[in-house]
Amino acid sequence: MLPMPSTIIARTAAPLRQQVVRLIREDILNGVLLPGQRLVENALCEVYGVSRTVIREALRQLESEHLIQVRPNLGPLVTVLTVPEIEAIYVVRAALEGLAGKLFAQNADAGQARALLDLRDRLDAEYRHGDIDSREAIKAEFYQLLCAGTGNAVLTESLRAIHARIAVFRRYAFVDPARIEPSIAELEAIINAAARDRDAAAAAAACEHHIVLAADLAVMEYTRRNPDLAG
Repeated sequence: MLPMPSTIIARTAAPLRQQVVRLIREDILNGVLLPGQRLVENALCEVYGVSRTVIREALRQLESEHLIQVRPNLGPLVTVLTVPEIEAIYVVRAALEGLAGKLFAQNADAGQARALLDLRDRLDAEYRHGDIDSREAIKAEFYQLLCAGTGNAVLTESLRAIHARIAVFRRYAFVDPARIEPSIAELEAIINAAARDRDAAAAAAACEHHIVLAADLAVMEYTRRNPDLAG
């Protein structure tokens, strides 16, 4: 039986499908729906109070985000990853974000650099003294600004796809108090190298360092929360 969703559907705001996508996504990210758990359409209809058509459309979108996978004879279930798969994803992420840091330092205009420096100055209020939502929001804005400054649409799309794929792991950093200060220090190092100093090599190294540490946290937390699935 599926657990109760974390939020109630509001039928007057966003399109119903997008609301359901958001709610199921949040329930996956928050561990309400667990890796390997089957997502039975009839049960989802009852839990979220919508039609099977809406549920099917939502599941298709979540599958495209790699949050769920469809297996023969089982149907949709919450994505299960092994440690080698997680490590492989983070190797690619480190390479892409290192390139993003390098290209920002080389290509960003003065306004884009200023915007990133302004974000650095908001980290204390919105990350150190913020909540999960504000940390997630300012981190998303950081990547939007970083990618915009690269001037490379292909890289931007590639990073957007990889970030969607690791949304569960990125949430770990926002909820772990021990990661707040290191995360701020790592973001400040990236911003200073890329936007203040315009040092392409240092920016790339800072980005890659940030992701190496994020990979360690992802593996540690995933295996702790799902000891029977990640081997």
